Amino acid sequence: MSKKKKILISFLTLILVVVVGGILGYAANYLVTYAFDNPHRTEKQLKSKGQERIDQEWLSKQKDGSQWAMRAQDTKQKLVAFYYPAKKATKKTIVVAHGYQGSHYTMASYIRMFHEKGYNVLAPDDRGSGQSQGRYVTFGYPDSRDYLIWVQRVIAKNGRDSQIGLFGVSMGGATVMMMSGLKLPHQVEAIVEDCGYDTVANELTYQLKQQFNMPKEPLITLSLLIARFRVGHNFTEASSVNALHKNRLPVLFIHGQKDTFVPTKMVYNNFKATEGEKYLWITLNTKHADSLKNYPHKYRQKVGQFYDKFWQ
Repeated sequence: MSKKKKILISFLTLILVVVVGGILGYAANYLVTYAFDNPHRTEKQLKSKGQERIDQEWLSKQKDGSQWAMRAQDTKQKLVAFYYPAKKATKKTIVVAHGYQGSHYTMASYIRMFHEKGYNVLAPDDRGSGQSQGRYVTFGYPDSRDYLIWVQRVIAKNGRDSQIGLFGVSMGGATVMMMSGLKLPHQVEAIVEDCGYDTVANELTYQLKQQFNMPKEPLITLSLLIARFRVGHNFTEASSVNALHKNRLPVLFIHGQKDTFVPTKMVYNNFKATEGEKYLWITLNTKHADSLKNYPHKYRQKVGQFYDKFWQ
């Protein structure tokens, strides 16, 4: 092969590498924007239908509720939460974590369920969600540490004899599972998670296949690298499973049998990971985050009895 031909081949190879690299970089950056950007949805845009809409209207009428605020320790973004005291004074409080691109408002049915059970409820808006500041949704990872501070705020308000339960749905389920690996105050006594994912990387990989029919690599690795710089967190470490390995609190796991947003198989990874007392409820013929809607009486009964068991 002549020297001129070798130079031409090397040049064309370099161009190909640059073009392919550019396409991959663009695709990975798009995926980060698609997955992490704050959707800036208003309560009007978050309004649901049916019973959920009725519960949202109920929530809007709760005049005893108050808004709390704090600054995120790492970014100093303003974060807000909404506190709904029980009608009859109690030391029992549920801290409720919302789902992806939602807010406390989308948790109205759960807030009402716990309020009618006689508990105080604290419902934060995560980073980049609802009325909290933030350009990006952070998938419950740094949010889990924010929730720890909210828990401390509950104790400061209601006393060291507080009894606290953690509850989350979808991304919120992952949030409270990630909390389980932190050094929690002894006042936190039980956790209920509903359809949370096992790791952020696995959930993004699944969505990449579901929505774009694309394989995991190299996009996921590249996207998480870009997210580390754009969003400011290493999401390869965002793992419910790893947190649950450190957990010793009782956990009730709930997941829909026909969940195609957070695949049902993930709940088994989460369930297996914890060595604490644990219970699993797979709701038959149920899609993502529809367990309360499909089994309203049984859901209230199971969740209520679970907390009551550890609050006696």
